[in-house]
Amino acid sequence: MSTRKTSVKVEILGESYAVRSDASAEHTKAVAEYLDHAIRQILTSGSVIETNRAAILAAMQITSELFQAREANDAVVAAMAELGDEVRRLLPPAKRDVSA
Repeated sequence: MSTRKTSVKVEILGESYAVRSDASAEHTKAVAEYLDHAIRQILTSGSVIETNRAAILAAMQITSELFQAREANDAVVAAMAELGDEVRRLLPPAKRDVSA
């Protein structure tokens, strides 16, 4: 199975970028829009006026969101594993090792 790269033109802070990615064009555009919005939010807050600093702060903010989402995902996976263990423990012995 080969992955085909898609080239997409996106705009961030009024600058146009050609992005090649394995993701769909819609996904790449959504990511660029999200980044553009995050940078603009920081710029409009008035605490930062340099676009490169705003971009770095936006990247840190988005990375923090990613880390929080990973932690939440790990918690859900752990809770599901515990639930699966509990269900197996409640099943009669003959049904415990049945694979789906």
